[in-house]
Amino acid sequence: MSKGKSLFLGLVFGSVIGASTTLLTTPSSGQDVRKRAKEQSLKLKQTIEELKNEGLDLKNQLTKTTKEGAVLLKELSQDVKESIENWKETIEPHQENIQEHLKNVEESLKELEDKMNTTKKDA
Repeated sequence: MSKGKSLFLGLVFGSVIGASTTLLTTPSSGQDVRKRAKEQSLKLKQTIEELKNEGLDLKNQLTKTTKEGAVLLKELSQDVKESIENWKETIEPHQENIQEHLKNVEESLKELEDKMNTTKKDA
């Protein structure tokens, strides 16, 4: 029985010393730990709220940018279209002149051939 009693006393004494050591070496009291936990919880909630707001701001900014981009693309395509039309209008009169000059050159060549053929026959 003496061995059982001393073992029991050893366990109790060891537990008391362990608990005392833990309490004495813990940097904060339970109240401080709860207070810090509560503060950290509030900070976490604030951080989550800030991230949520920043996410919404980013979403709104992307939506706005997309709409502005669509408007710019529409304006750009309209400008390109107008530029092509202006280019066509500028080129068209010259195209007619070039075709007219080509006809004149063809006629002149034909006349020259006819004259050459006529002079060969006469000779």
